Amino acid sequence: MDEMALGWWGVPLAVLAGAIRVSTPFLFVSLGECLTETGGRVNLGLEGTLVMGAMSGFGVAYLTGSPWLGVLVAGLVGAMLGAVHAALCALPRVNDIALGIAMLMLGTGLAFFLGKPLIQPEAPPLPALDLGWWSDTEQIRSALRVNALFFVGALLAPVLLWALRNTRWGLILRMVGDSAETARAIGHSPDRVRLYATAAGGFLAGVGGSFLSLSYPGSWNEGLSSGQGITAVALVIFARWNPLKCFWASLLFGGASALGPALQSVGVTQGYHLLNAAPYVLTLAIMVMTSTARGKMAGAPGELSVSR
Repeated sequence: MDEMALGWWGVPLAVLAGAIRVSTPFLFVSLGECLTETGGRVNLGLEGTLVMGAMSGFGVAYLTGSPWLGVLVAGLVGAMLGAVHAALCALPRVNDIALGIAMLMLGTGLAFFLGKPLIQPEAPPLPALDLGWWSDTEQIRSALRVNALFFVGALLAPVLLWALRNTRWGLILRMVGDSAETARAIGHSPDRVRLYATAAGGFLAGVGGSFLSLSYPGSWNEGLSSGQGITAVALVIFARWNPLKCFWASLLFGGASALGPALQSVGVTQGYHLLNAAPYVLTLAIMVMTSTARGKMAGAPGELSVSR
C-alpha cells in the first residue's frame, strides 16, 4: 500500500509517531535537568552530555554488539560529566551558568574528537515494540513501531514525581533546592546532595543521547544534536519542575518538530521551512509565557541562580 493510502488521516498519525521519536531525548534530558534544578543547581552543559552520550553509546554498541550496554555506558559517561560539573560548582566563586557553558563546549568538543572513527560504521539499533502488528498498512505499522527507551522514560517520569514528593531522598533534595542553609542546619551537606542529583541528571541526559545514535536518527555524526540539551532547560521551566509535566512538554515539542514532515508527506510544501521552525517558535513562546510578571519562576527552587 503506498504512502498516500491514508491521505490526510496520515497527518495526525505521522505527528504522533514523530512526537514519540523526537520527544525521547528531550524527555530524558529534561528529567535529568529537573532533578538537578530541584537541588538548586542549573546545568547548561547537558547539551555536551547529550552529545557525549550519543558518541559513547554508539561506540560501545558498535564494539560489543550490544545496544543496551551502549545505553548504560552513555549514562555512566553522562554521570561522570555531571559529577565534574557539581564538584567544580562547589568551589568558591564558581558560577554554575558559566561553568555549564564551559562543560557544554568540553562535552561536544570531546565527542567530536573521539568520535571521528565512528562516523562511517553501523551499530546495532535499540529494539522497538511493534504496536501496529494488527494492521496490514505499512504506514500504520511504521508509525506505531515505538522504541523501548521511550517507555522507560514514560514510566520514569511519574516514578520520579512520586519519589520527589513521598520519599526521604526527595524531601532532602527539595529542601536543599529551597534553602541550603536549612538543610545544612539539620546536618545535610548541600554540596554532596547536589553532587548526587547532578550526577543522576547527567546519567539521564547521557541515556537520552544514546537514543539519538542508536535509534533515531540512528547513526553517529557531528550534527546529531541540534540544541536538544539547551531546549530541555526551557522545557523544565515550562513544566514548573514537575517530572510528569516534563513528559507532556517533551511530547508537545516532539509533535511540533514532526508537523512539517507530516504535512509534506501529503503534498503540503508551501511554507515548509517555516513549519520546520515550529519547535523553535514554540520554545520562544514558552520562554515568553514563563517570563510574565504573574507566572515568572513560579514553583522554582529558591536556591536556583536564575531565580535569585
